[in-house]
Amino acid sequence: MMILNILITGKPGIGKTTVLNRVKEAVEDLSHSVGGVTCLEIRENGRRVGFNIVDVSNDKKGMLAHVKCEGPHVGKYGVNLKDLNEIGVPAIENAVKSSDYIFIDEIAPMELHSKHFCSAVEAAMDSKKPVIAVIHKRSGHPFVSKIKARDDVSIFEVTHENRDFLDEEILEILENLTI
Repeated sequence: MMILNILITGKPGIGKTTVLNRVKEAVEDLSHSVGGVTCLEIRENGRRVGFNIVDVSNDKKGMLAHVKCEGPHVGKYGVNLKDLNEIGVPAIENAVKSSDYIFIDEIAPMELHSKHFCSAVEAAMDSKKPVIAVIHKRSGHPFVSKIKARDDVSIFEVTHENRDFLDEEILEILENLTI
């Protein structure tokens, strides 16, 4: 089976999202359409207090999690299932329909609180479109284990040694796909 789904993993703060964004920018520079989601830190007074979720195709933004948010908790953050389901899920679903490449930042404990998100990720990975996603490294969640075990997945671990060129390795794989 051809590798269509690329998972980027690694320790917290190692540069997974940076690698993902470099790949996304290179794909866009080649005039391919991109869709999916990215998560951005919300900072107040120099401290991280939450995360926004952003549809990469139209920049529609919502709050994924915040220290002051009600909802299921992951560490000190409450997960905002409403924005995750109303912005994140449609962003992935629309990417399956209308984008050349699907980017997902990230498949991790916060996002896994939404069954709709998990279904959208699975549908994206089942599509004929390449999915490039950041995935939680040490999660024991059954969904993460299932995704990592797929035959059509290649997993790249970001390290201090490879983080400056890992995007080029991933792009080489993507170049061999016909979109």
